[in-house]
Amino acid sequence: MRIDECVAQGLLKKMSPDKGMAMNSVRAAEHKLGIAKREMQAKIYENAVISAYTSMFHAARAILYRDGFKERSHYAISVYLKEKYGEKIEKRFVYTLDTLRSERHEIMYGLNEPLEISAEEAKDAILTAADFVEAVKKMI
Repeated sequence: MRIDECVAQGLLKKMSPDKGMAMNSVRAAEHKLGIAKREMQAKIYENAVISAYTSMFHAARAILYRDGFKERSHYAISVYLKEKYGEKIEKRFVYTLDTLRSERHEIMYGLNEPLEISAEEAKDAILTAADFVEAVKKMI
């Protein structure tokens, strides 16, 4: 899928660029990252992964706000980043955002065998989220 298809399907909506909303989203990303770290310390690995994803989601959304887009779909954020910033941000960020989005969905809504999230996986998610938030702060 492409950005124009996401717009046509209502998954992304054009708006006026809004640096204030972008900065609010960065603050939300930092807040969720702090929660993820506390959940990691408490050995609540599933929640740590969800919070790491949410941190990345808010950071990515900051880019969209800055560029004049609003998301209506978590999936569309990855589409936007791949197409618009594929050569400008590290590929691991988009890959991890997509992977954590799927894991979050499975943890929260899945009816299959529960995912077992290891301490190492939660730690990696948090470290990548922290790196992504810092990269986004430099872009905004």
